[in-house]
Formats: sequence, C-alpha cells, structure tokens
Amino acid sequence: MDILSGNGAAPAADLIKDSSEANFMADVIEASKEVPIIVDFWAPWCGPCKTLGPLLEEAVKAAGGAVKMVKVNVDEAQMLAGQLQIQSIPTVYAFFQGQPVDGFQGALPGSEIKAFIDRVIQAAGGEAGGGLDEAVAAAEEMLDQGAAADAAQTFAAILGEDPNHAGAYGGLVRAHIATGDLDQAEAVLNGAPAEISHAPELEAAHAQLELARQAADAGPVAELTAAVEADPNNHQARFDLATALHAKGDVEEAVAQLLELFRRDREWNDGAAKAQLFTIFEALKPNDPVVLNGRRKLSSMIFA
Repeated sequence: MDILSGNGAAPAADLIKDSSEANFMADVIEASKEVPIIVDFWAPWCGPCKTLGPLLEEAVKAAGGAVKMVKVNVDEAQMLAGQLQIQSIPTVYAFFQGQPVDGFQGALPGSEIKAFIDRVIQAAGGEAGGGLDEAVAAAEEMLDQGAAADAAQTFAAILGEDPNHAGAYGGLVRAHIATGDLDQAEAVLNGAPAEISHAPELEAAHAQLELARQAADAGPVAELTAAVEADPNNHQARFDLATALHAKGDVEEAVAQLLELFRRDREWNDGAAKAQLFTIFEALKPNDPVVLNGRRKLSSMIFA
C-alpha cells in the first residue's frame, strides 16, 4: 500500500531540513502540531549516522508528506542534546502535537525504518501498512475481547502468508502473554526474523513481556503504599509500588508513581524510573492517553 495520505507528494526540500537549538521549538515542537516530525540527532564524526541518515531521508520522502524530517547536529546543539538526555548517536525521535511519540537509537535497516515511519503515521491518525492489515486488525480485536487462543491462530496464519509481518509477529507474542505462557511468548520473540527483530511492533511486545515477568514478582500494593506513605523518599518502595500497580492493571497510577520518583531523584538506580516509564510507554499504543500524558509530563520535567 502506498503511504501517501491523499495530498500528493511534497517536494523533498519541504520534507527535510537542518535545524539548531535556536530553531528547535519552531522546526519541531510547533511544526509537529500539523504533521509528525522525525528528528535525526547526528554528528559528522558518527559512522552509523552516515548509514542511517540517507535511509531515513528516503523513507520520509517515500511517505509523501505524511511526515517530515529535521536533522540536528549534536556537536552544534550540545545543550539541547543534554536536555533530551541523548547519550549516544544516532538517536531518532518522532514528535507529534509537540510531544515525543516514538524513537530509537542506532542504525537500522531500511525495512525497520519503514516500519518506524508507518508507526508514527498511524499514531498521528494516518494510514500505512500492507494488504494483511485487515486480518491483523481482526486478530487484534479478538485479543482485546479476550479470545487470545483464536487471536494466536489468526496471527500464525498471517505469518504463514508473510513471515516478515512485524504486526503479526508482535501480536502472536502478545497473545501468548495473554494466555500466561510467557516462555512461549519469549520463544516466538527470539525466533523473529533478523530483519524485523527491532521493528516497533516487536519492541512493544518485548516491553510487554518484560512487564509481564515483573508482574509475577510484584509485591502487595497495600504494604508498598504504606511504605511510601511512611517515607516518601523510599525510592525502592515507590518503584516496587509502581510495578505492583502495573501488575494489577492500574497503568495510569503506576506511571504517576514513576513520574514522582523521577521528579524526586531522576538519577536513582541509574535512571530506573525513566527506563521503566519508557518500557511502559513502549508496551502501549503510541496514541494511548496514558502514553501521551505521561510523555508530556516527563518532557516538562526534562526541559525544566
């Protein structure tokens, strides 16, 4: 399926531009209120950046205006890189409605970059994907309705047609998670073809599997809540409380506890609060209100 959203192809010069610290708000934050902006943080000395950059530009051009791209040289924007806590390059963030909605680090092959672009377009309400998307959507609906076994069979059938369908692979992993068969979910995840192993759908499934394993060891919510109330600076108890809340299905409150932990001590346990937040965000759909609100609050703390 063509990714074009019906507006016709935009000139390449309008799709890709260089930006700076001074122009970041206008080029990215403000511009992303109209169309998703892919931001490529790079440096002239970075070898992988030279590989990723052209592939990313090609994918953005192929999207025909559904997304735009901004390139930021971190050597010339060190303060901005510090605010965003960019610790390695290349790093790519996607912004929509002024907030980061997705991202990755390191050079990826073209197929995974396309999957990333598709995910960003879908998060913004656009259309992307292939001919088996209707079958995937049907399987997802089965999964949402609790028919995990039926969903697994449908996802497996889709993979019989297209062994590299990242959406079906991710769905199959999540179906096994839903039935409680975490070992099988991990086996499916580990057996994914190399070319899609880092696709957003599989990254999301990996995050869900990680959270499911944490849930098995989660402590009692009442005891952990009492511990936090008795000592608000007991960071381990607050982190454990967030894990227990997520295990009980209270994702929004789990995110709230992690945000509070990040506010109190962002460096605690090697930045565990931020890492756990990203795991939760990755496990959810990019346009989930919990993700959008959580990312907005986290960004406001980082930029503060």
